[in-house]
Amino acid sequence: MCPMARRRVLKTTLAASAALLLPLTLAACGGGSDEASGTGGDAGTLTIQDYYNDDPGKTVWEGVYNACAEAAGVEIDVVHVPGSDLISKVLQQAQSKTMPDVLMLDNPDLQQIAASGALADLEQFDVSTDGYAEGIVQASTYDGKLYGLQPITNSIALFYNKQLLADAGIQPPTTWDELKTASAALTKDGKYGLALSAINTYEGTWQFLPFFWSAGGDEKDINTPEAAQALQLWVDMFQAGSISQSAVNWTQADVNDQFKAGNAAMMVNGPWQFPSLAESGVDYGVVPIPAPTAGAPTVSPLGGETWTVPETGNPDKQAKAAEIIKCINSDDNQLLLAEENNTVPTKTAIAEQYGATNPAVKGFADLVPDLRARTGELGEEWPAAATKIYTAVQEALVGGKSPEQALADAQNG
Repeated sequence: MCPMARRRVLKTTLAASAALLLPLTLAACGGGSDEASGTGGDAGTLTIQDYYNDDPGKTVWEGVYNACAEAAGVEIDVVHVPGSDLISKVLQQAQSKTMPDVLMLDNPDLQQIAASGALADLEQFDVSTDGYAEGIVQASTYDGKLYGLQPITNSIALFYNKQLLADAGIQPPTTWDELKTASAALTKDGKYGLALSAINTYEGTWQFLPFFWSAGGDEKDINTPEAAQALQLWVDMFQAGSISQSAVNWTQADVNDQFKAGNAAMMVNGPWQFPSLAESGVDYGVVPIPAPTAGAPTVSPLGGETWTVPETGNPDKQAKAAEIIKCINSDDNQLLLAEENNTVPTKTAIAEQYGATNPAVKGFADLVPDLRARTGELGEEWPAAATKIYTAVQEALVGGKSPEQALADAQNG
C-alpha cells in the first residue's frame, strides 16, 4: 500500500482513452527526446510511458508516479505519448528492444501486445488480483496469464435532466419500453428525448454495447436475432424523432454539449463528463442504461487503462516496475485517482465505498462488479468485431437497411 497526501487539482477528461479503441499498426511514429530507456541501465531509474499529455490529468498521474517511485526507492523518467501514436510506438519499441519499464495501455489493446510476447506475466512478481471485479482481471489477462493491472475504470450510463423529467412527470426509465416512451414524450419544442453517439467509429460501438450485450448479442457473430432486437430499438427511436439524426456524426463530447445546452433530456455518456456538467449547472441524475425487460441485468463495457511490465530483459528493473504497478493500484491510490480523474476504483469493495459519496458516482460504481471486457471473448480479434458493429449500426440508421440485413452484411462483409 502506498498512502498519499490528497492534492487538490482540477479534474481531467479522459473520454477518448475510455471510449476509443486505438488501431494497431506496424507504422513507426516519430522518435525524439521522449524515447524510452530500453533494456539498459541499473534498476535505480525506470521509464514510465503513458498517453496523458494534457493537464490536469498529466499532473495527476505524475504525482502518483513520483510518490510510488519514492516508495520503491527509484528515480523515474515519464514519457507521455499522444494517444493516437501509442500503439505504433510500442510496436516499434518492441522490435527495437527499447521498451519502457512500465507501460500503460488502453485495456482493449493489452491482448494484442501480450500476444506479441512483449509483456511480462505479472504473477511472477506476486501481483495479486484479490478484490478486483472479474471483468477487470479478464481484460488484463491473455492466454491465462495476467499481464496488466488496472486501478480505475469507467463505463457509460444514462444521464437525465431532473427538471425536464419532473416537469413531464416521468421517472428515469429502467426498461427499453420505458426508454422509448420517455424519449418520445420528452421530444418537443425542438428538443430531443435522448442523445447518444452513433458515429461510425469505435466510439459508436462503445455506446451501442450495453444495448447489444444486454439483449444477448455476441461479438463472435453479430448476425443474431438478439443483436437485431437491440439495433431495432435504436432504429425505432431514430425514426420516431426521439433521437437527433445528427447523432450518427456525434462524438460523446458532442452528446454532452447537447445535454448541457438543454437540447436533450437524457443522454448516454460517462463519468468523465462530470466536470463539464458541474460548470453547466444542469441538475442531473445517473442510472444504469435501461435493460430489455424489467429485472433483467444491464451489461456495460469496461473502460480505462491497465499498467504492464514489458519484457525488457532486465529482471531487476522489471521487479521494481512491478512494485510501481502495485503502488499505483493500492487502495489509497485507487480512491485518489478515481476522485481526481472522474472514474471509479476497480476493486469492488472500494468502488462501493466510493459510490456512497455521491449519487451520480454511485450510478457508475454500481456497475463495476458486472462490467464486461470488450476483449473478453475475442481477445486480439476484438477490433474487427467492433468495426462490424458500428458498420451495422450506421447501415441501419442511415443506410436504409433493416437491422437484420445490416447485421448480416456487416458480419459477412
